[in-house]
Amino acid sequence: MIRVKLFAILSLLLIISLPLLHAQETPARLTFDVASIKLAKPGTPPGAIKVMPGGEEYIAQDAPVKLLIALMYKIPIRQITGGPDWLSTDLYKIDAKADHSHNIDEMHIMFQNLLADEFKLKFHKETKEGNVYALTIDKSGLKMKEHTGDQAFNIPITGGVAAGFTGDRVNMEYLCWWLGQILTNDQRPVVDMTGLSKNYDFKLTFVPELPPNVSPETIPGEILNRPSLFEALKQQLGLRLDPQKGPVEYYVIDHIERPAGN
Repeated sequence: MIRVKLFAILSLLLIISLPLLHAQETPARLTFDVASIKLAKPGTPPGAIKVMPGGEEYIAQDAPVKLLIALMYKIPIRQITGGPDWLSTDLYKIDAKADHSHNIDEMHIMFQNLLADEFKLKFHKETKEGNVYALTIDKSGLKMKEHTGDQAFNIPITGGVAAGFTGDRVNMEYLCWWLGQILTNDQRPVVDMTGLSKNYDFKLTFVPELPPNVSPETIPGEILNRPSLFEALKQQLGLRLDPQKGPVEYYVIDHIERPAGN
């Protein structure tokens, strides 16, 4: 009888504890504590979209929602389909604040949840075979330095064509997205096939692809003498881009609304 009662008590404790254990294993949904979302005036020039120092605030100054989706999910705008025209034309000022510091990856998840909560964003993914650039490690070996410093909240790749670009704590997901923007005229997304999972620092200088209406004579000689982006990646970062067929992911907008009050 004592054994039966003991077994019953242990079984009851197990039944009670299982939901508690499950609740402890499920992480809380990451959201901002407060967010201000305002529609900007038409014709307002776009501003910064960035995490502020300290990891408690994310701002977007006069940004279209389609660009915000592209940035938060690291997908080229051209691979976002469906949805109303205002996704590209309406500009928003967003100031979202958390109640304590978060790392930059968590801040991006929080902004994704803001888009879902405030704009009622719903989408699904479709993958099709298409033209891509495969990013791999060149046979010369990796030349980027692994980032060993503290968490950084600045934009991972900064600079410009004239002075060159600086990468600070850049992961491969972001690098692929950034390269895809640089090579946007090629209409090929960059697919990571490096196997690298760390964050890296680097310097990158290359000669840009000139628009048809820009004469090379208007570009300083020191810039024109630089290697192409493809050669610069090999020489300076130890990476290579190869055109090939591969999976191209599309985000198809199923539903989205203007936020309340806009």
